[in-house]
Amino acid sequence: MSLEIKINDGIKAAMLAKNKVKLEAMRAVKAAILLAKTAENAKTQDEASEVKMLRKLVKQRRDSAEIYTRNNRPELAEKETAEADIIEELLPRRASAEEIEGIVKAAIEELKASGPKDTGKVMAIVTNVLGGIADGKDIAETVKKLLR
Repeated sequence: MSLEIKINDGIKAAMLAKNKVKLEAMRAVKAAILLAKTAENAKTQDEASEVKMLRKLVKQRRDSAEIYTRNNRPELAEKETAEADIIEELLPRRASAEEIEGIVKAAIEELKASGPKDTGKVMAIVTNVLGGIADGKDIAETVKKLLR
């Protein structure tokens, strides 16, 4: 099922359930999809770009929640966190640390990487393999740990 269909179904379900937070989160995702589609240099939306967009929306909300918490606005932080959780449900499962480490080791063997100077080459391969299901930060930490 495509992301747009999931979003439209989610909007309908949120309206029927009168779930205001879920409705706002789903509408925000729908708006982001429409903006991406109508951008001047818009390409066709593939799954990887949709996942990247969803991760960006989740990160924005988590960052906002952190700022609200620091500024003593717990009600706004709670709303942002709830929306981030709802959007996160649309994302594919995350790769475990063991999966990331296995793929990094395979890339290191394939490239015969020997030290930190090969980090970029290993990162490129691993990011292509794990692009949608692993965070770049987690990949980078694993690569650095294994290339010491």
